[in-house]
Amino acid sequence: MPIQPEQLAALMREVEQEDPIDFADLPFPEDDLRELVANHLCEMAAAMENFSTEDRLMTLLAVSAKLVLENLVLHVQLLRRHGLPVGENVEALLSRLRKS
Repeated sequence: MPIQPEQLAALMREVEQEDPIDFADLPFPEDDLRELVANHLCEMAAAMENFSTEDRLMTLLAVSAKLVLENLVLHVQLLRRHGLPVGENVEALLSRLRKS
């Protein structure tokens, strides 16, 4: 039985306990945003129903990688816009890129 959006949203909340998301002053309830994303991802997973396990895993990893990259870019842009330094983790990633 595939994971349901409610289950995914609950897992998202668990993950956020270790790494909270700063929703800042967005004019939307946090749980509504989680549910929106969980629904979208569950629909995406259902659309891959006929994919092989390997293709499904590769597709989900590609989507995850794209989202992490997008998050990194937006984070650095936001810090630069406000003249703030990047954190140690981001600086380590960026310095590895500079050496390449």
